[in-house]
Amino acid sequence: MDIYPLSQGGIIFILSITIFHYCFLILLMLLSGLVIPTRIAVSVFILLAAVVGYYSDRFNIVIDVEMIRNILQTDVDEMADTVNSGLVIRFFLLGILPLLLIWRTSFHGSGILRELRYKLQTAILAIVVMALCVITLGDYYASFFREHKLLRKYLNPSYPVYSAGVFVKQAMTSSGPGSYTTIAGRSERQPSDSHLELIVLVIGETARADHFSLNGYTRPTNPELSRSDRLISYSNIAACGTSTAVSVPCMFAQKGREDFSHELSENTENILDLLHRAGVSVLWRDNNSGSKGVAARVAYQNYNSRTVNPVCDTECRDVGMLDGLQDFVDSQNGDILVVLHQKGSHGPAYFKRYPERFERFKPSCKSIELSDCTTDEIVNAYDNTIFYTDHLLARVIDFLEQNTPRYETAMLYVSDHGESLGEGGLYLHGMPYVFAPDAQTRVPVIIWSGVSSDIDYGKSTGLKDAPNSHDALFDTLLDLFEIQTDLRPVNRPPLVYLKRDDD
Repeated sequence: MDIYPLSQGGIIFILSITIFHYCFLILLMLLSGLVIPTRIAVSVFILLAAVVGYYSDRFNIVIDVEMIRNILQTDVDEMADTVNSGLVIRFFLLGILPLLLIWRTSFHGSGILRELRYKLQTAILAIVVMALCVITLGDYYASFFREHKLLRKYLNPSYPVYSAGVFVKQAMTSSGPGSYTTIAGRSERQPSDSHLELIVLVIGETARADHFSLNGYTRPTNPELSRSDRLISYSNIAACGTSTAVSVPCMFAQKGREDFSHELSENTENILDLLHRAGVSVLWRDNNSGSKGVAARVAYQNYNSRTVNPVCDTECRDVGMLDGLQDFVDSQNGDILVVLHQKGSHGPAYFKRYPERFERFKPSCKSIELSDCTTDEIVNAYDNTIFYTDHLLARVIDFLEQNTPRYETAMLYVSDHGESLGEGGLYLHGMPYVFAPDAQTRVPVIIWSGVSSDIDYGKSTGLKDAPNSHDALFDTLLDLFEIQTDLRPVNRPPLVYLKRDDD
């Protein structure tokens, strides 16, 4: 209605596109009925439409290929946070009740040939009606299909069915588990580098750059980090994607966002593999829903478990990933990279992401049904998650400072994607990248360097507001660990400048 206002004749087109889509759904179900019984096909469409409609209406979520991938890679706890009474009611009223009617209705058989004739007649009629809709309002349909592609993604359940088909096709044509591809013939530490490196890379979850007070946010969400020396907060970093399933593997891949292929990434060498091959001890600790294949070939520990994580109350806390980390460092005799994958600010249950003592901004939303809360309450709960992330990063810096005499230390914090908090009616994340707002694509990146680090702190601060992206992480890690490869150089803007040998 925003694009086609009712007062300007839009009501005619809205009625027309409703009829057009209805006929299109008839065609889809008729085609599905050639493979499975029509009653089952209709049932699947109705149940799917009930679920998709709820999330589209409540959060403006689009179910595309990447969202399907993200859903399949989400753990049970995160999935449970999105199930609430509103969804159950919608599923019952618009899903279960229609199914009861369909399955209780008796249909008398009419023979295969006669049934095929009826289906063909129905299909022809649907096509004729669709053609009439387009012919009578051709100018409207031209703009709808060419200029307003996002609207098509909300067609329910047509677009989710299409996306599922694309996802299955991609999964069937992706490389198998045995076809591992290396990207470099050589990966080795520079012989002249006699200093040991200890770097902690924190992968944030759902944090947006404009809610960090380090970047000018008016609320004090970063009180501990703001007291840290030798810290750079980058304010203009673009994410690889708008979901964890895409952004995490993309940021570790050599290819940038434009050339990234999710189908190939799982069995293609990434920056962690290169570092491991060069002799760096790589450890991935996860308090989220897994590494999305990135850590498949390096040491991996799941800290989203009470049997491993010692800091758990209503859920296991991110700070628990630091437990026993000093023992791991003491057991190594070379360069070390530790990756900590946060639960961070994952919604909609923001109130679960931080201990009660970190509830600084009140009143906060205490419901997974965001419609039960005001915008201010939602933002308060979200900002409390950033406040807790600030605490975690400060503890990481404390840990690194304890090891600075022995190692050249640095911390990198990189969030995977951002989050919509109601701006323009959008909530959560996962919008198609081309349409996604800055709230979902602009992410915080923070780098802290110890006094012994090779990072030229003074010179690097000049990059804090320069446009950059997740693409820079690959080369940054190679440079910090001083790894030599035969990879072809890629002209990308740097995140940091390193000290020259004569500095």
